[in-house]
Amino acid sequence: MGKSKTSPKGVIMLMLTALIWGSSFVAQSVGMEKIEAFTFNGIRTLLGAAFLLPFIVVRERTAAKKMSDQEKKEKREINKRTWLAGIPISIVFFIACNFQQFAFYYSTAGKIAFVTALYMFFVPILGLFIGKKVRALTWLSVVMGFVGLYFLCVNPDDLKDINKGDLLALICAFFYAIHILLLERNAEKIDGIRLSAIQLLLSGTVTCVLMFIFENPDISAIKTAAVPIMYAGIMSCGVAYTFQIIGQKYCEATIASLILCMESVFAVLAAALLLHETLSGREITGCVVMFAAVILSQVAEIKNSR
Repeated sequence: MGKSKTSPKGVIMLMLTALIWGSSFVAQSVGMEKIEAFTFNGIRTLLGAAFLLPFIVVRERTAAKKMSDQEKKEKREINKRTWLAGIPISIVFFIACNFQQFAFYYSTAGKIAFVTALYMFFVPILGLFIGKKVRALTWLSVVMGFVGLYFLCVNPDDLKDINKGDLLALICAFFYAIHILLLERNAEKIDGIRLSAIQLLLSGTVTCVLMFIFENPDISAIKTAAVPIMYAGIMSCGVAYTFQIIGQKYCEATIASLILCMESVFAVLAAALLLHETLSGREITGCVVMFAAVILSQVAEIKNSR
C-alpha cells in the first residue's frame, strides 16, 4: 500500500477544530435564546470572514514583495482555483449551517449534537460512490464512534418520537459529509485560509439577505447576544473552519469526520469545566469509547502506511 495521507499535523488541527466547535456549541444554543436562526448565523459567519480578511490582506502583500513574476502567476492561478472551488463548497456550507441552526427551535442541544455527528457515517458511505475504499479497522472506528456518541448524547429514559429538529439535524449531517468530501477533493489545489474566508463571506451574505426577508432583526436583541455571537463568529467560524480546511490537507476524509465529531465530547467536557456540570457515568463511558475510536482510527492509518 502507498503512504497514508493522514499525518499528525492534520490530526492535531482537526482536534483543535473539534475542541473549538464543542466549546462554542453552548454559545450557539444561548444565542438562539435571544435572536432568530438566520440572524445568528448571518452575523456570526460574516464576523468570521471579517476576522480573516485583514490577515489575508497583510499576508498577501507581505508575500508579494518576495515573489518572482512566475510565483505571482502561480499564486493567481491558485486564487482562481480557490474561488472556483469555494462557490460549491460555500453553497453546501450554507445549507448545513442553517439546517443545524433551525434544529434548535425543535430539539435539544444534545440530540442535535448526536444527529449532526452522524456525518461520520455519511462520509464513508458517500465515499463509496466516488470510488473511495474504507478499511475494516476504520469502519470499526466509525461504529465505535457512533456507540460513544449514543452514550454521550442520548438518554434512553427520555427517548421521544423523532421531531422536526432531529430531521433538520440529519439533513445538516448529510451536507456536512458532502462538505468534508469536497474539502478533501480540493485541499491540495487551493489556499485554505482564503477558501475559509470565501465560504464564510458568501454563506453569511446570503444568510443575511434571508434574515431581512424572513425575520425581524432587532439591534437591542443582537446586542444582548453579542458575546455568544462573537465567540461563535471569531472562534467557531473564523478560526475553527480555517483549521478544518487546512487540517484536511493532511487527513483522509473518513478519519477527519471521526475526529471532528469529537466536538460532542468537548462540548460535554467544557460544560463540566466552565459551568460545573457533573458528568454522569454514561457520559464518561461515551467519552472513553469515542477517544478509543479515534485512537483505533490512528492505528488503522499506521497499519496502512506500513
